[in-house]
This record gives sequence, C-alpha cells and structure tokens, in this order.
Amino acid sequence: MEIRPGILRTPDHCFAGLPGYDFPPHYVEIADPQLGALRMHYIDEGDPAAPVVLMLHGNPTWSYLYRHMIGPVVSAGYRVIAPDMIGFGRSDKPASRTDYGFDRFVAWMQAFVETVDLQGATLVCQDWGGPIGLRVVAQSPDRFAAILATNTLLQNCDPPPLGVPGWPGEAIAAWVETCRTAEDLPLDLLVGRACATDVAEAVLAAYAAPFPDARYKKGMLQITCGIPIAEGAEGLEANRAAWRFLETWDKPFLTAFSDQDPATIAWEEVFQRRIPGAQGQPHARIAGGGHFVQEDRGAALAEVLIAFLNANRRL
Repeated sequence: MEIRPGILRTPDHCFAGLPGYDFPPHYVEIADPQLGALRMHYIDEGDPAAPVVLMLHGNPTWSYLYRHMIGPVVSAGYRVIAPDMIGFGRSDKPASRTDYGFDRFVAWMQAFVETVDLQGATLVCQDWGGPIGLRVVAQSPDRFAAILATNTLLQNCDPPPLGVPGWPGEAIAAWVETCRTAEDLPLDLLVGRACATDVAEAVLAAYAAPFPDARYKKGMLQITCGIPIAEGAEGLEANRAAWRFLETWDKPFLTAFSDQDPATIAWEEVFQRRIPGAQGQPHARIAGGGHFVQEDRGAALAEVLIAFLNANRRL
C-alpha cells in the first residue's frame, strides 16, 4: 500500500503466520534528505543490556533469513538486532528505482545504527550486508567491537592482491544487466537456487512475503545495479576507502564462509590477508551451506558466532 506519494509499505497481513518467524516487530524512523522520513523495521531480541549483535541481510532476503540463529545467540547471553534494509522486509519501499543507490543504502543503514545508538556491537554480514555494513563500520568504528563476515565481499575492481582474480567477470556483468532491464523477478526462485538444501515451499513464500507484487521490488532489482563493476561506478571509491580503513582494523574479524558458494568464496582469502584483526582467528568453513548459509546451516553458523562472541566478550 502507498502510505504517501512514492513510498510503499507492505501490508501487515502479508507477514502473518510465517514459519519460524514470530518475533515482535520494532520500528524506527530515519530521515532521508530527498524522501523524508522512512520507517525501518528490525528484530530486537534479548536483554537490552547484553552485548549487541547486528545481523545484516542481503538481496533478495530480509531479517527472516536469521530466524534460525537469533534464538541460540540470545540464549547464549547476547542481544540480537536484525534490521530490514529500506526496500526490503517490513521496512518502507520507495516506489521508484531512481530512489535507490549503493551510497543511499549505506546512508540508510548508517542512520539506523545512529538512531538505535549501537555501541560495542558485533557485525554479522552476508551478501549485500557486507559492502553496506563494512562501510558503516568504516564510518563509525567506535560503535563496533568485532566483525563476522560470511559469504560476502567488498567490491573494489582491483586485481590481486587487493581484489580477486577476474572481477567482475561476465557472469556478474550479466546479472547486473538482467536486473537493470527486468521489471520483475521471482524472489522465491532466487533464494531457492542459491541454497544448497531443498527449501520448503512455505519458507520460499515467506521470503517473498514483503513483495506482494512487482511494485514493491524496485529496491531488490536496483541494489544489484549498484555493484561497482567498472571505474567511476557509484560507491567504488568509497569501497576502496573502506578497504584502506579495514587494513587498520585490529579488532577481531572472523570469516565463516560456506563450502558451496562460488560467488563469494574468493573474497574469503582477501579478508583474511588484508585485515589485521583477522590474523590468528579461528576462521571457519561451514559445510553443507550455499550462498544463503543462514538458511541452509543456520545452527552451525550460530555455533561459530557464539564461540567468537564468547572468546572476545571481555576484550
């Protein structure tokens, strides 16, 4: 439904009865200079005084992706905050593709972090949660204590040793072009194809719940167009600046990539090598997981995260 000209909000009934997702909603408003106030949804579970874990999803998912991990992490004594990016989940969805951009996604998440006043947080980031979240860390490092990166990247268009071989490659360029020209794409199918396990139809439907029709998918389509695949692309220099910052990051940085995600696995080594805080960490490889490792092997990833949190809790 359109809550005001140019801003859509998925009706609440679309989120009723989703399997495994009974978390009460929380909302904050963030200010956008062009669009005005935008409502962001987030999950907030656990003791408000406990150390915070910020879980960032990517595309085309939303906080539903973390439902297998939230309970175990909260039970281990931590507070979990899992927002839906603008354009995704229960958050507001600008109706025009021109309202979205890589830098704007970062600005929206930066505004969220400041609005909820995160302090001493551990970032967990996957897919687009990585490039967006890592740039937020670079802008507000004092708000973060540690980082766990899984099946993600920070695109820089630089050859090795700064980047990965063959970036961006024909497949990535083709995917960007597909999203640039598409008016609609099947959300459930996109998630299912990127998982290593068979995903139940009801779960696939839950991933698609925020997008009752193509009007709601502008952000999902446009975020892919923000992948910097050539010099001069939006966000490229900011990504490189974030990399320069990360080369000074000596707080704990852990990788926990899955073993069946060819799209991101080459970045695992780059993170481990370039970031001082990654040295000597017990980096994990999650067996049996595809790109959406939280869906395939959420419990296993939660175990790795909890061990990481416990090991660094008193640092």
